[in-house]
Amino acid sequence: MSTALDEYLIRTEPFYQAAGPEIECYERAYAHRMPLMLKGPTGCGKTRFVEYMAWKLQRPLVTLACNEDMTASDLIGRYLLDADGTAWHDGPMTLAVRHGGICYLDEVVEARQDTTVVIHPLTDARRILPLDKKGEVVKAHPDFQLVVSYNPGYQSSSKDMKPSTRQRFASLEFDYPPEDKEVSIVAHEAGVSDVLARQLVTIAHCTRALKQKGLDEGVSTRMLIYAGILIRDGMSKAQSCEMTMIRPLTDDPDMALAIRNFVTAQFG
Repeated sequence: MSTALDEYLIRTEPFYQAAGPEIECYERAYAHRMPLMLKGPTGCGKTRFVEYMAWKLQRPLVTLACNEDMTASDLIGRYLLDADGTAWHDGPMTLAVRHGGICYLDEVVEARQDTTVVIHPLTDARRILPLDKKGEVVKAHPDFQLVVSYNPGYQSSSKDMKPSTRQRFASLEFDYPPEDKEVSIVAHEAGVSDVLARQLVTIAHCTRALKQKGLDEGVSTRMLIYAGILIRDGMSKAQSCEMTMIRPLTDDPDMALAIRNFVTAQFG
């Protein structure tokens, strides 16, 4: 394995509990280096899953959090001035392509569409990355794989993924874990009792029922872990939920009051 990607190796097993056949499905896709798209709500475990699979497959993981200011140069590289003049510096995606890592574009539709088109030649039989500014075409390393994630239905139509891009990927669908599994995850990650974890998960289920009925999203598994950590460290349950769930979810006073009432009813 190239030392260029040593810093991207995940050396400690990430905690992950499978909710279905996603581990086997990923392994089969990776066996063919198939481009993979992970769909699901924010905070449901997509990124943790990719980290776990990179660890399991012993492949470096290059993660890029996409945003609207991201340019193609941020992905593939640029010329920069150094002591010897102007020199080309590979971007993180180019490093993964050149040396055989898994490149993970998190929330890919947040990047500008004129930026994400650079991935097209990597997601078909060509498996190449043209570096136009350098006049080089990088052929993907045999171990390279491209993985993207996004939250369907959350973005405006102007930010949705184009069919010409979507159809280049195989896809895995994610959702929040089944109740008992989510309780186990929250208890483990936050270091709290199963009883407290179940109370938090119950609150989350109440808010998820309000999706598209006043809330864009319900409480995520990630938010439950944050709440559990603060409670474990001595913060009151009500204040922890206020800080990690209610205020991040909504600015509407009536909706905030409704969630507050859920919390009060759950904790007594």
